[in-house]
Amino acid sequence: MKLVSALFLLSISSANGFSSTTAKPANVPLTNTNAAGEQIDPLLIRAARGEKTDRVPVWMMRQAGRHIKEYRDLCKKYPTFRERSEIPDVAVEVSLQPWRNYQTDGCILFSDILTPLPGMGVEFDIDEKVGPVVKPMRSWDDVNKMHLIDPSTAAPFTGEALRTLREEVTPETAVLGFVGCPYTLATYLVEGKTSKEYLEIKKMAFTEPKLLHAILKNLAESISEYALYQIENGAQLIQIFDSWAGHLSPRDYDEFAAPYQKMILDKVCISRCCFYECVSSSLTQTYFFIAYTHIHRSRRSILQYQQ
Repeated sequence: MKLVSALFLLSISSANGFSSTTAKPANVPLTNTNAAGEQIDPLLIRAARGEKTDRVPVWMMRQAGRHIKEYRDLCKKYPTFRERSEIPDVAVEVSLQPWRNYQTDGCILFSDILTPLPGMGVEFDIDEKVGPVVKPMRSWDDVNKMHLIDPSTAAPFTGEALRTLREEVTPETAVLGFVGCPYTLATYLVEGKTSKEYLEIKKMAFTEPKLLHAILKNLAESISEYALYQIENGAQLIQIFDSWAGHLSPRDYDEFAAPYQKMILDKVCISRCCFYECVSSSLTQTYFFIAYTHIHRSRRSILQYQQ
């Protein structure tokens, strides 16, 4: 599966962080400077901005893997994914584990794309063997129960974890947040769990497209708010995943995926003064990645957005 990223620049105020509770590696400077002693952005941000860098930045695309012993040990004490991702101190610890082990250029929040769903009126669970489980949403009555998220109430642990991470990592490390795109989230809502063929959502797209569009619109509005919340609480880069949009035909992708990706980008850009090119060297900027499947489709969507 190939991925491509579209980059947008968002001007924000720097977030206040919690006091550090984890010792930083020895002999690490408190500020990130170049050879001339000038304060500069982390390598990952500079690369995302399109600047020439001395090497390719490295970061974990999502969260810590099961190969990390510390993570496996922590799972014994916190056996459910939601415990590990929704208890701030635990989420911070898991986020930091791969960074400590490999000193990557980015440290990504340990979370899940489904995390904001309860704040929209959609409960879910994550079965350690089956994966995400949601009561299937297949009627207008189900859709009408959805509501706009208030992230500070629904997911305060996300904000707390991000603020802490900004204090924990070294200045040359960028903190990343992430969210899921509406179509990918909708596959879980409509199917009720992970799927190989996604027959239920494809059937809804064919027989009840207005119903599916209503679900997608509700998701886009709330995910926009959730992305902004992450930015306001310290995320320097945001990745948006539309993992299952690759199952759509080009025509269906343009109808059910791309417009709702654009809704999120529009909302965040309007709220945070988005620019297509770097116009400032301020250290209080957040970058916005959108990760798609199928590189040819993502290129087309990027061009449509920029037009």
